Amino acid sequence: MSSFPLVTHAQAQDILAYRQDGPITAAQFLADARHLAADLPAGRHVLNVCVDRYRFAVGVAAALLADKISLLPPTLTPEMMRQVKHFAPDVFCLVDQPQAIDLPQFAWAGALAVEASATAAPASATYDVPDIAAERTAAIVFTSGSTGTPVPHPKSWGALVRSVRAEAARLGLLDGSRHSIVATVPPQHMFGFEASVLLALQSGSALSAAHPFYPADICALLAAAPRPCLLVSTPLHLKVLLASGLDIPTVDLVLSATAPMTPQLALAVEAGLQAPLFEIYGSTETGLIASRRTTASVEWTLFPGVRLSVSQGRTWVSGGHVDPPMPLADELELLSGGGFLLHGRSADLVNIAGKRSSLDYLNHQLNAIPGVIDGAFFMPDEPDDTNVTRLMAFAVAPGLSVGALLVALRERIDAVFIPRPLVLLASLPRNSSGKLPRDALQALASQHQRQGTPHAA
Repeated sequence: MSSFPLVTHAQAQDILAYRQDGPITAAQFLADARHLAADLPAGRHVLNVCVDRYRFAVGVAAALLADKISLLPPTLTPEMMRQVKHFAPDVFCLVDQPQAIDLPQFAWAGALAVEASATAAPASATYDVPDIAAERTAAIVFTSGSTGTPVPHPKSWGALVRSVRAEAARLGLLDGSRHSIVATVPPQHMFGFEASVLLALQSGSALSAAHPFYPADICALLAAAPRPCLLVSTPLHLKVLLASGLDIPTVDLVLSATAPMTPQLALAVEAGLQAPLFEIYGSTETGLIASRRTTASVEWTLFPGVRLSVSQGRTWVSGGHVDPPMPLADELELLSGGGFLLHGRSADLVNIAGKRSSLDYLNHQLNAIPGVIDGAFFMPDEPDDTNVTRLMAFAVAPGLSVGALLVALRERIDAVFIPRPLVLLASLPRNSSGKLPRDALQALASQHQRQGTPHAA
C-alpha cells in the first residue's frame, strides 16, 4: 500500500504557517495536530469550520491522524446541516469561535494551550513526519444535487496529494523556493482547500492563517508576507482589489479560480501586482486538472497524466489523480495537442429565437463594460408553455444608469439577449469563495419580480 507524508517540509524548523503572533514551524504544526487528534470526540466525521486557516489545517491533519474524515459541504445553511447530519449521524463540528450551527461542537481549547506554551518544538525533539495511506479517505466534498440532496464525493489522500503536487510543479513551487501563500478564499471549499492549505503542506511552503476580505486587509497581509509570495484569489476579489486605488504590494505569483478570467482583467492583474497570473481549472468532482497563463494563451493545459475524452455527448476526464473517470459539466473544445478551450457550462447555454449563447459569454460582456464592478445574467426556469421567459441581469455599477448599461450592452451582444429587466444593485449575493449560486440569483429574481421592477426596454 502506497503512502504520502502529511507534510513535505524537510526540517523541523521550516516555517509552515504565519499567524498574527508570528511564524509556526513544521514541528509545531505536527505537535498541534497530534495533540488535537488525541482530544477529538469519538465521531468519525468532522465538519471543520475553523476560521483561522492554520487551525483549519491542523484540524484536517488531526482528523487524518485520528482516522477521521473531514466533511466539506458547499454551505453552512440549516438545511445543508440537516443533510450532512443525515449523511453522517456521528458528525461533530470543529470550531475556533462560536458558530450558530445545529451540530455537536468541539472547540479548540486543548490545542490552544499547546500554541500558548511554545512557538516551536524543543530542538531535541525528533522530527517524525507521519505517512498517510494513499487509499485513505481524507475528505468528502459535496455538490448540490439536482434533487436538492447534496451529492458526496470521497477524496482519497493519494488523489489530493497527486493533484496539489501537479499544481505545485506547474507553478514552479517544487524548486525549494518555499513561497508564503496568502489567500482570499476560505479553506472549506475545494479550491481554497487545495490551493491554500494542501498546496502549502505538499510543497514545503507556508500558509497565511488569515482570511482577508477587504482590499486594505489583503494589501496589509501581502506587505507583511515574506517573499516569494503567492496570492490565491478569484476574479471578483482581484477586480475589487485593483479598483480600490490602494498601493498594492508586489507579489511573485497570482493564482485564480472559481470562474474564467477575461484577458483584460488578467492583463490588469499582472500589471497591478507585477507578477504572472495563472488560472486553475477543475471541479469539486475532479479536483484541479488544468492551468493556463491567461495573458499568454486562451488554451488550457492538462496536468500530467490527465486525459479528456468525449462519450455520449459529454466530456469525461480520467487519469492522473482522477479515478474513476468523471463527466464535466462544462462545454469543452478538445484540441489536437491535448489541451482544450473552455466555452462555458452545459447548463449555461441559452437558446432564444433560434440563437444560442452562454451565460458565461454574456457575463463576460457585461463585466467588460467600463464602470461595472460585478454583474451576472440569469435565465429563470420556464414556468409553463404559454409564458415567455426572458433573460434577466443584475449589475453593480456605481455611477451608471440602466439606460447607459443597455446602450453599452447593445454594442456587445445580440438584441435577443438584452436582459429584461436589468437591475442595479449595491452588491451581488456571492458566497465566501466568490461564486454566485443559482438559488441566490433565483431569490433575487423572485424578489424583483414581486416588486414589479420595470423591464428594460
